[in-house]
Amino acid sequence: MKVMRILGKRGRVTIPYELRKRVGFGYNDILSFSESEDGRSVTVTREKICDNCKGAVDREQSAEGSFFDFLNSLSPEQQRAALVHLSVKWAQQEGDPHDGV
Repeated sequence: MKVMRILGKRGRVTIPYELRKRVGFGYNDILSFSESEDGRSVTVTREKICDNCKGAVDREQSAEGSFFDFLNSLSPEQQRAALVHLSVKWAQQEGDPHDGV
């Protein structure tokens, strides 16, 4: 199956639903990107960030632990970028009082 998409000006592209479903990509999956040796293609891989994702451990507790493990695995620069991003999203949802200033 070959599907074409246009790369947006911010470098974003949507993986088609049919393809996501077939390969098992889901909401909030962690994806990694690897460049081929010739630099002409990229491989997208779903990463496993916990050892017991579907085991006997409570799913909510497991997901929370794996999320924090993921955040702790980031470099300080990546952690700062994540904090800034989440702070902005939180402020938008809460109605930042500084928006009108």
